[in-house]
Amino acid sequence: MGDIMVSTTLERPEKFRIGRVFSNSFAVIGRNLGLLVGLAALFSALPALVLNLWNYRNFANLDFASPETDPSAFLGNSLISTAFGLIYFVLALLFQSSLVRATIEDLNGKRPAIGDCVQIALRCIFPTLGIGLVVFLTAFLAMVVMMFVAGILIPVFGTAIAFVAFMALLVPGIMLLLGVSVSVPVLIQERLGVFGSMSRSRALTKGSRWSLFGLLLILLLAAIAIQMAFALVFGLAFALTGSLSTVGLIVGAIGSSVVSTVVATVISVAIAVSYVELRQVKEGTSVDELAEIFA
Repeated sequence: MGDIMVSTTLERPEKFRIGRVFSNSFAVIGRNLGLLVGLAALFSALPALVLNLWNYRNFANLDFASPETDPSAFLGNSLISTAFGLIYFVLALLFQSSLVRATIEDLNGKRPAIGDCVQIALRCIFPTLGIGLVVFLTAFLAMVVMMFVAGILIPVFGTAIAFVAFMALLVPGIMLLLGVSVSVPVLIQERLGVFGSMSRSRALTKGSRWSLFGLLLILLLAAIAIQMAFALVFGLAFALTGSLSTVGLIVGAIGSSVVSTVVATVISVAIAVSYVELRQVKEGTSVDELAEIFA
């Protein structure tokens, strides 16, 4: 079976195809469901559960009838929430890195091992964190610039012109982010460092960014739909009862954690598969060659 899987995977595609990435992504997930559940529980589901329980607890304790809040309590809760969020961010990067390793091993016809995936993720944690921070700061600064430009143009030219200018700036911003979308797989696989991996990602994605945009847009819309459906059910329960019981909080936190973990798993595997697809399209690189670094 391994030889069959490799032979079908190594056929050099002429162009990046969304359908093939989806097919290979769900095939990888199906073949390694137990491994992915273990990695998800370690790096995503349990941390998300803790974060969600904390946030839901704070939400349930809000007194919407009272306009007064305790500033010190609010500040303390905010600091704790920020700390939880930062820890969750780091664990999410470890989760993606471990999934990249697992995906490459699977596409090479091997059976990924959870210990090996975790080891690779931990070994690359600091440069992975560096990439995550650079991408976040770039996106944040780009958004600040777009909002600033829109704020200047609205009083002078009106909302319509400001919106056109905003969209004109948004498209290059999206292309910039798409250009570095496979930086983590490059880092894990080719060990080029933070900026070297981002530069390599831009080279690999050149000419395929609109296809990547379509892929990620589909995944993003599906994720939003799932999250909105869950939020609607949770919000409806809160609206009908006016409060949430301890059981309701736990069920809500577990449900939200499962949803976010499934979404993160699919997106991370799809990005790793996209990296393999881009290398095959650009260079005709076989999966065997991709795995030589790990030999």
